[in-house]
Amino acid sequence: MRMAPVRWGVLGTANIGAKAVAPAIAGSANGRLLAVASRSAAKAARYAEALGIERHYGSYQALLDDHDVDAVYVPLPNSLHLEWTVKALQAGKHVLCEKPLALSAAECLRMHEAARLSGRVLMEAFMYRFHPRMAQARALVASGRLGTVRLIRAAFGFTVTDPANIRLRPELGGGALMDVGCYCVDVARLLLAAEPDEAEARAVWSDSGVDVHLFGQLGFAGAYLRFDCSLDTVRQEFVEVVGTEGRLRLDKAFLPGTAATAIDLVTRAEGEVTIAVPGVDEYQLMVERFAGAVLAGSGPAYTARHAAAGMAALEALYASARSGGERVPVAVI
Repeated sequence: MRMAPVRWGVLGTANIGAKAVAPAIAGSANGRLLAVASRSAAKAARYAEALGIERHYGSYQALLDDHDVDAVYVPLPNSLHLEWTVKALQAGKHVLCEKPLALSAAECLRMHEAARLSGRVLMEAFMYRFHPRMAQARALVASGRLGTVRLIRAAFGFTVTDPANIRLRPELGGGALMDVGCYCVDVARLLLAAEPDEAEARAVWSDSGVDVHLFGQLGFAGAYLRFDCSLDTVRQEFVEVVGTEGRLRLDKAFLPGTAATAIDLVTRAEGEVTIAVPGVDEYQLMVERFAGAVLAGSGPAYTARHAAAGMAALEALYASARSGGERVPVAVI
């Protein structure tokens, strides 16, 4: 076990890094934000100046060659996750990579193997998992307070209009399911502590070829997830769990912000109950948990094999949507 802090580098100047993850690293108890890289040296310099970062590089490889960097955060377009995650692991860096981890289950498994061979920590950056409200929701489901869970409903969507936005570009791994629907799939797997076995979906496709709205269903043993995700609607974001004895609802389920939040619970025995949850920075909790695994020499909270199982579900949903809604089995990982 080495002494803190973990020294971080950021590969890319994406907004999610600048607005959420990089500040979380800078404010973390066990990490230090040391370097940033971009394909543009000028962009890297501006990013470093804005966030008070000591070092900046005009190429991703130059940052990986910095021996003082222990771990990297990868907020690059989805199509670049495999390449730069593997390169970072081979360079001896621990990697926190944005969701979805890769473009396919097979790519996730390649990344898992690269992490195993390097002996480094690799984790997918689903920050919502680390919010204490989600921990309480998981505990409520596991306790049986809702009875037997029959249904999870979820939605996540907003509007994207700029055709140059990476979410609307198929060559970069865009699409509603890849960008926000993956949260709906992941939360069902998390709350049910299980993997789906079948998928059905229908989609609205853009002129560029990405799904701008996808309606999906995943079958689990005894339960279903029904969700929709979109890049063409007003903002929507919730998760609802329905059981034989009660239900719970999480509004702003994935991005509650740092203010106090709540779980809305209804059961046959108790009626309506509101469970208050103090506000936190879920991004900071995520990076501190990741750095803690690095410092302790332990495994990540969720492995790339776990991410591969999630991607298998996304692949089945896409196969169903492209077939007009046929039921498709989910590959077992």
